[in-house]
Amino acid sequence: MTYSFADTLVKIWEMSGFATITWQQLVMILVSFVLIYLAIVKKFEPLLLLPIAFGMLLANMPMTGLMDGPLGDQPGGLLYYLYQGIELGIYPPLIFLGIGAMTDFAPLIARPSSLFLGAAAQFGIYIAFFIAIALGFSPEAAAAIGIIGGADGPTAIWLTSKLAQDLLPAIAIAAYSYMALIPMIQPPLMRLLTTKKEREVKMEQLREVSKTEKIVFPIVVTVLCILLLPSVAPLIGMLMLGNLLKESGVTERISKTAQNELMNIVTIFLGITVGSKAVGETFLKPETLKIIALGLLAFAFSSIGGLLLGKLMYLLSGGKINPLIGSAGVSAVPMAARVSQVEGQKANPNNFLLMHAMGPNVAGVIGSAVAAGIFFALFGK
Repeated sequence: MTYSFADTLVKIWEMSGFATITWQQLVMILVSFVLIYLAIVKKFEPLLLLPIAFGMLLANMPMTGLMDGPLGDQPGGLLYYLYQGIELGIYPPLIFLGIGAMTDFAPLIARPSSLFLGAAAQFGIYIAFFIAIALGFSPEAAAAIGIIGGADGPTAIWLTSKLAQDLLPAIAIAAYSYMALIPMIQPPLMRLLTTKKEREVKMEQLREVSKTEKIVFPIVVTVLCILLLPSVAPLIGMLMLGNLLKESGVTERISKTAQNELMNIVTIFLGITVGSKAVGETFLKPETLKIIALGLLAFAFSSIGGLLLGKLMYLLSGGKINPLIGSAGVSAVPMAARVSQVEGQKANPNNFLLMHAMGPNVAGVIGSAVAAGIFFALFGK
């Protein structure tokens, strides 16, 4: 059979993605371009936002089969297999292993009261959960939406993959977007809820923490948290293992691998596969806008919860604790602590709050993981 030139062009057109692309796919491709711009030009969480955006771009290209599962003797697409790391709950705990290896818990150990600030800064999780229930979301979906308030991307992805996989793209994008926007979201709340006198408070230097304390801490936290809430074992266990590798002083090579090579590889896979679930037909729904709005609400109330407890501790300490460190109780390490430092220095150029804010900041990582464990214990299957 021979084809004319016109027939050949028609055949090529019919075999191309141009002939089958939908308006939903076009919209999501444009959204991916915006996210790529924000990652590269604005530097909004580029290490994760760029892979997420590119995974979204690939997933919305028609006729690629990248997300197709195996069929008969035909293997599945590349992204289908990479996504099994989320499906099976592998990537988020490995991210926590790397985070633990990069985290210094000394400020928390030096001031244990920081734990209360980290707990208070999970307030938005529960506020968003109840509002989501009121808006008609199932308890499982509401729990996944609420966890955005913890400002902890891996935790949000882990819990959502367990309870509400269909919501994963919207929740992951909302979580990482708000983490990136911390320098814009938190300062107005900090200035609204604190007085200039409170923001000017200079805090005493933290005591020096011994090596023994640093080694014992991850072991004790692991035992207590997992005995209290077994469902939190994957996240807390890997977080504390990573920290023990760092603090023990005898596994430097493994610790550096966890901090660098392993962390980078898993981040790439996690980002691409999360983005790959943002397919136009399932992503472009009214509930996506609700999730994004509820995520912002959760994040704002988490910051407010930390600030209000910070004000209470300011009063109880006789004005020795700067309430700005309370907003650092969200889990975005170390960005939230840096915001506390910046706002403190605006009020008093001689103020150095960074290390004081790191205590609630790392406590927030534990707090958000515990909150996720509670939700999973209540609603997981």
